[in-house]
Amino acid sequence: MAIEVGNVFEGRVTGVKPFGAFVALPEGRVGMVHISEVSNEFVQDINTVLHDGDAVKVQVINIAPDGKIALSIKRLLPPAPRQPREGRGPAGPRPGGFCGGQEGGRSGGRGAGRAPREGGRGPAREAAPRVWQPKAPARSDNLSFEDMMSRFKSQSEEKMADLDHETNNRRGGGYAPRSRRGR
Repeated sequence: MAIEVGNVFEGRVTGVKPFGAFVALPEGRVGMVHISEVSNEFVQDINTVLHDGDAVKVQVINIAPDGKIALSIKRLLPPAPRQPREGRGPAGPRPGGFCGGQEGGRSGGRGAGRAPREGGRGPAREAAPRVWQPKAPARSDNLSFEDMMSRFKSQSEEKMADLDHETNNRRGGGYAPRSRRGR
């Protein structure tokens, strides 16, 4: 069987390092199981779980362009049962949570009027952060130096305004009451 992403192999641990274990695969190849891919539980010291010569069942999770093979043991294990958080029952809203006028829901505030995410945890965030993308440069066939500088200056000011806007949004807004502003 060829070594491809998703394939499962039986291999032998050939070396253990603090960050993971090396496993011999068919065709004389070697892959590595990172410490985070060894178990469903947190592993502080990989030497408590794996030793040289151990036979392990691994799944290929990635093959890098340089030929390095990433393996996982935990993806072949059944998922660990989730323990309910202390102080909460198996279902229902948190004690002291917003109930408002709606049954088991919120009556206003953050997330009001939006569809809840799967699992009932409120609205989903955007998949990826927004990143500034430059506009396509305009044609500059016969522009004078002053015109090019003017265009550069306006584009630069536009970028700075976008950056300032994004920074203020991350901080929670641009307005601070007089008592919180630096005097």
